[in-house]
Amino acid sequence: MESQEIKPQNPEEEPIITNKKLSIEASLIPIIALVGMLAFNVLGVFGDDALSGSNQFILLLGAAVAAIVGFANNVSYDAMMEEVAQNFKSTASAILILLFVGALSGTWLISGIIPSMIYYGLDILNPTIFLPASVVICAIISVATGSSWTTSATVGIALVGIGNALGISPGMTAGAVISGAYFGDKLSPLSDTTNLAPAMAGTDLFTHIRYMLITTVPSLVITLILFIIIGLTLDTSGTPDVHEIKDAISHSFNTSPWLFLVPAIVIFMIVRKTQPLIALLIGTLLGGIFALIFQPDIVAQVAGVEALDFKNAYKGIINAITVDVAIETENTKLNDLFSSGGMNGMLGTIWLILCAMTFGGIMEAIGALSRITEALLKLFNSVFGLFASTVASCLALNVTASDQYLAIVVPGKMFAKAYKDKGLAPENLSRTLEDAGTVTSVLVPWNTCGAYQSKVLLGQAGLTSYIPYAFFNILSPFMTLLFAALSIKIKMIKDKE
Repeated sequence: MESQEIKPQNPEEEPIITNKKLSIEASLIPIIALVGMLAFNVLGVFGDDALSGSNQFILLLGAAVAAIVGFANNVSYDAMMEEVAQNFKSTASAILILLFVGALSGTWLISGIIPSMIYYGLDILNPTIFLPASVVICAIISVATGSSWTTSATVGIALVGIGNALGISPGMTAGAVISGAYFGDKLSPLSDTTNLAPAMAGTDLFTHIRYMLITTVPSLVITLILFIIIGLTLDTSGTPDVHEIKDAISHSFNTSPWLFLVPAIVIFMIVRKTQPLIALLIGTLLGGIFALIFQPDIVAQVAGVEALDFKNAYKGIINAITVDVAIETENTKLNDLFSSGGMNGMLGTIWLILCAMTFGGIMEAIGALSRITEALLKLFNSVFGLFASTVASCLALNVTASDQYLAIVVPGKMFAKAYKDKGLAPENLSRTLEDAGTVTSVLVPWNTCGAYQSKVLLGQAGLTSYIPYAFFNILSPFMTLLFAALSIKIKMIKDKE
């Protein structure tokens, strides 16, 4: 029997491709093959470097396996390529947003916006509330940089050292660092996972971020309360010294509260529901203008000249927007924090999206995704069941595939149509992917995130001692399930319309 399309009642909706000849066992072959190849690729060969390109190629190999299953079930090559093309078309906006996010991060770095956020964030550190303060500091820095890894490798290491001097367990401080770092990573428009999740689910970046606040803020509040309670039971001694870090920042950048005007304007536009590309473009251009006002020496450094004229100013700003930029400070540990890949730095994530769309497109074309989701919906025939199965899939991929990106990509493509069939707005799926995929990756010791964080913050001695204290990461999947079970803020497609 040939593949068929079920035409939706709403002609604007994408058709759902079914293939009655395709069995559930055949539908799972590409998924099993993909997970197996990814597990070998990450755990057996490339480790942390798997995202540099090898995982992307494995996604294409998974697509090839899916195509073989399709050929065996009378699905044509043209039908598969047409579905892949439609997937590429659907991600065009997300790819442009990713490029602008890279541009924004570049101008916000050389303008001193990101360094100023870190500089003033360190001022809230207080010995009596060290652990919750560590959460807040790492959250601020991670929102500013969009990277939990960089936050942990710079300020996180410093905080673990300060906590150790105060007599606080390194694992406990690392748990606070990771909780704050992943809060920021999850919400920052500069984060690749924050861009990847809505791209997979079919919603836009800022709608996704606003909707994530519903479950993310309660998780953070509970995390802070738990660390405050723990802090009240601890005896601390000494005074945390952050002067070295602040001095290094102030010697390299002209820090000023006026720099916060730029993120304030961008946040205002987001709240006013300005189109993401417009808001990001304006934020990028304002960052460039403020760089010329506050950091002319850095602009000249990025341009590779000593004297700044119009031509060199233009060159410095464009370099920050498009290519790798690194600002060196007196503190070598901060140098990784003050670097940006610009638009070029986003190409790896874009590459991942395109390869994921190829795999997902062929899986859709052969009818495998609809067959798998149909089977899952029979097991979980409720809205809560759909959320629960998404969470379980994300957790399973974090454990088996050992990569948070794949824990977003594969369930995102697999469940997108199931959420639509239930009348659920796509931001429900994107939020669940982040609540269950992004933040839980660090709780798996052999996952790339877990291995990295434990090595950077604790070394080999306390490999997993932070896990019981990573409260935010533990709470997030339960929070999304709680909201689903109680039907709190579950947006429907008809509500959006």
